[in-house]
Amino acid sequence: MCSFIRQKTLFFGTAFVLWLFISLCGASDAKEHSDPFPGFAASAYLLKTGGEVVWQRNPDRALPPASLTKIMTALLVIKRGRMDDIAIVRDDAVRETGTRLGLRKGERMYVGFLLAATLLDSANDACHALADQVAGSEGAFTVLMNREAESLGMTNTRFTNACGHDQPGHYSSARDLALLAEAGLAEPVFSDLVATVFLNISTVGGGRVFHLENKNELIGRYPGARGVKTGFTAGAGKCIIALAERNGVRVLLVALNAPDRWWGAVKVLDAAFARAESGSRVTSP
Repeated sequence: MCSFIRQKTLFFGTAFVLWLFISLCGASDAKEHSDPFPGFAASAYLLKTGGEVVWQRNPDRALPPASLTKIMTALLVIKRGRMDDIAIVRDDAVRETGTRLGLRKGERMYVGFLLAATLLDSANDACHALADQVAGSEGAFTVLMNREAESLGMTNTRFTNACGHDQPGHYSSARDLALLAEAGLAEPVFSDLVATVFLNISTVGGGRVFHLENKNELIGRYPGARGVKTGFTAGAGKCIIALAERNGVRVLLVALNAPDRWWGAVKVLDAAFARAESGSRVTSP
């Protein structure tokens, strides 16, 4: 009987140790993918290091993406057009609201210049002109946007316009936008433009010149910043997708409705690089 008890005790003791080990590993993984930054004011965010999700909050929550939408517009333009194609500005583009270059009906612009204005200056008239150029109208262009989103596996996304205006049924998620940003960054034209601080563009022939400055304030200021895009509308709040690279470590942050997006992004990016350098799990600063 004593032998039986010892055997059973050994069995249950070993089983308990195994259960404890599995539980701790599971808890560790869960903690790694949980939200260690409660002080980072954002309705949703997701951070990847080396392509792996490290931290997140509400990553699949459907939210207005504001001008982060323009990443999809840019991706389609790059895939379906040429940078030296000439676009003619139409009425619908001229009537765009929000941030604009001030394009005039009938002006001729190189597609590459319109793309730069869309990504750096977030110009809605330039963005709309690109949609017209690629698909004939913004309505037809949104069909292509949603088709591309589906092909990228963006399961919590639907687009109703090319520029990111607040509209019923226009939404995305932090996880989906990370997929979209990665698809854009795989295109050299895109990755070069989003890392540019200043650029001058003009109408064909040089009749009018426009001075662009990247609205992403991390570019040229935060060490290693390489993109990607900012956005703001009344419905979406302040949004950002930030890419930074240091010593071979690549960190991508998507934050939606983040009122203090610049300092919040800096804190989270700093913590991500510290984690990568030390190999330890970093909690909130």
